[in-house]
Amino acid sequence: MGRMTEAIKHLIIINVIFFIAGVTGLADTLYEYLALWFPKNPNFEFWQVISHMFLHDFTGFFHILFNMYALWAFGSPLERMWGRNKFLFFYFSAGIGGALLHIASNYYFFNQGLEVITGAGLTEQRVVEILSSGQYSPDWYKLASQNTIDRFMSAFNAPAVGASGAVYGVLVAFAFMFPNSELMMIFLPVPIKAKYFVPLMIFGYDILYGLLGSGSNVAHFAHIGGALIGFIMMWYWKKNQFNQNRWN
Repeated sequence: MGRMTEAIKHLIIINVIFFIAGVTGLADTLYEYLALWFPKNPNFEFWQVISHMFLHDFTGFFHILFNMYALWAFGSPLERMWGRNKFLFFYFSAGIGGALLHIASNYYFFNQGLEVITGAGLTEQRVVEILSSGQYSPDWYKLASQNTIDRFMSAFNAPAVGASGAVYGVLVAFAFMFPNSELMMIFLPVPIKAKYFVPLMIFGYDILYGLLGSGSNVAHFAHIGGALIGFIMMWYWKKNQFNQNRWN
């Protein structure tokens, strides 16, 4: 892995600064303006598609620790190979891709719940007003399954934070460029080649839990979106031998 490269060093510094600001009293303000909210939520702003990548869960260290470690461990060899500008282009493209798929999946879950609620007589405008005020009706759970209503409300009310979408893109790129490097999962301490490790983590964890519901606040579809954009970009670059070119 070697020394920390320049772009990754600055990305980590910015993430840590925001984390310190969050845990020292600015968490609510940062979440309100910089986290990624559902577009129908009054807190949504267009810049959140990028700004959410610099925020993490302020209630513990694991989220930012995992993302920053993965960014350093898997991103450093990529930046050394590609150069700073190309790495940053790839990193933010994967992060934005993750944000867009997260929004798309939230629209799907929101519309599932909205359909049954408006079918019972409420207008969409009234439903949004109720959710925007931080309220809900217990009667909604009589109209559809608990999972449907929970996901409907979570899509509207739960903002997304974290660099995970971008980091998943980096993981995919690492597997493309260093397919035979051996990695280990915490719960499976057996070396696995990167070309098997990354697909196993995405398909065995994020796609499964993203579709079925994990019972957690993990934005699985942001992970999948970042990985998908990372895969498309790497496939295109490899096909056109573009991955050999540095941008700086």
